[in-house]
Amino acid sequence: MDHATIQRWVFKFSPELDRQMRKRKKAVGMSWRMDETYVKVKGEWRYLYRAVDKEGQTVDFLLTRRRKRMSAQSFLIKAIETNGRPDTITIDKSGSNTSAIRVYNKCSCSQIKIRQCKYLNNIVEQDHRFVKWRIQQGLGFKEFESARRTLAGIEIVRMIRKNQ
Repeated sequence: MDHATIQRWVFKFSPELDRQMRKRKKAVGMSWRMDETYVKVKGEWRYLYRAVDKEGQTVDFLLTRRRKRMSAQSFLIKAIETNGRPDTITIDKSGSNTSAIRVYNKCSCSQIKIRQCKYLNNIVEQDHRFVKWRIQQGLGFKEFESARRTLAGIEIVRMIRKNQ
């Protein structure tokens, strides 16, 4: 089978798989680890925001063009709408994540606790490893939409392997 055929299948079926997976996904814990990693798309760095709970279960993911507060905030809102509001979120020293959580707390009158400890964030850092390994196996991404859909497929496979 040709790799172009598989790429067309990924591009066509990953949005539907993503919708079905979100319906059937198990509940995650109330303590999240949130971080971003870099992915190269068409020669430029893009940002993959990811969150896992303290047991390592994937909470959510989002590929964005920029690393700013609005990107982190849209990821946070997407994750909370899908999985519910956490009690605490552990992040690294990222200013965009900190301000996104503070703005969310202010707008929704919630009390999500922010913990900034790089050692507690190792769970999400180690979880990035599997996604990055899959990306390096391919030839790279030529378009943002293709990268978004392919990464959604990779994340779905990771969730299935984690029995989510």
